[in-house]
Amino acid sequence: MNIHIDGARPQDDAERGIFAFIEESIAIRHDLHRHPELSLKETRTAALIARYLLSFGYEVTEGVGGNGVVATLKRGHGEKRLGIRADIDALPIHEETGLAYASETPGIMHACGHDGHTTILLAAARYLAETSNFSGTLTLIFQPAEEIGAGARAMIKDRLFERFPVDAVFGLHNWPGVETGQFGFVEGPAMASVDKARVRIIGRGGHGAAPHETVDPVLASASFVTALQSIVSRNIDPREMAVLTVGSIHGGTASNVIPESVELQITARAFSPAVRDRLEERLPALARAQAESFGAKADVSYSRGFPPVINHAQETVFARDVARRHFPAAQIADAFQPRTASEDFAFMLQERPGTYLFVGNGESAPLHSPHYDFNDAIIAPAARFWVRLAEAYLS
Repeated sequence: MNIHIDGARPQDDAERGIFAFIEESIAIRHDLHRHPELSLKETRTAALIARYLLSFGYEVTEGVGGNGVVATLKRGHGEKRLGIRADIDALPIHEETGLAYASETPGIMHACGHDGHTTILLAAARYLAETSNFSGTLTLIFQPAEEIGAGARAMIKDRLFERFPVDAVFGLHNWPGVETGQFGFVEGPAMASVDKARVRIIGRGGHGAAPHETVDPVLASASFVTALQSIVSRNIDPREMAVLTVGSIHGGTASNVIPESVELQITARAFSPAVRDRLEERLPALARAQAESFGAKADVSYSRGFPPVINHAQETVFARDVARRHFPAAQIADAFQPRTASEDFAFMLQERPGTYLFVGNGESAPLHSPHYDFNDAIIAPAARFWVRLAEAYLS
């Protein structure tokens, strides 16, 4: 098994130490991949994580905010407190990779790499416990239910940061299409907010041969879908980002019947809180106006999901400097751009300073694809990054 980046040798003592048990780490990742668990159901995953952390010598607390696991390790007399977070849940997607360690649970797979994120942090946890080259308190947060946006909020509601105080919190995500093991850092908005709208356009159904006797909600819906993008092009400052996606349209049962109603499900994304507010204002107004122009009505429900991930400047500069000190320049992406996907780590960054960084997964299938697989070659460098960040922060 080729686990080195481009066949390279380990770069320092930390990576050599991590490579000493890399096969075990990969076996953990493959085990997690075989046994994925959906959000709020991560019981086996949480128990496995807790068992490993206890064997490493951490003080472990289970059941934080549901299936969350928190591990702490104090060394020396340092007063600083560092938090590092990994997500643990899987997705309701049927795996189509054909891998020897593919999901054994039909309809569920690790299609976002949370099995890899968990393994990275476990590998770093083991090395840090064995070497103890830091002074302060290390807190490792294994968070459930990221995919549905419930886990971070549940852990925070369960007094995560009061029970396990940290001065800063860090997290990472693998990213397909970025060179294997290359790190990306973004100061300020790094990932988008995501909110959801459900629009039901209500008309008057009837025979398809007599549309003049009906109020056609299909036609009104089609006009609304087209007009929707005028919000981005005409209501949002061109220097800002906004994405509106109609992901679902349902209406009608037969080609010769005009239905009573059509339902659309929409996501709205933004980097800026002000743009997020503007989308929430304009989308319902446009839906109602478009429907009324056809003699129909629009019933709109709009719910907020994740806020944008906004990285704190000081912690982002610190993390980037750690990477520059310990990795070759080619392994650090220049001018890494924000991603328009969303992450509930945003809630943790609202509570404590920190940053969310990215590590390249190579030329893999996209996230949330049934063909996606986490790249085992990034376990060692990413774990080494966590080690060096912890040692520097708790120096």
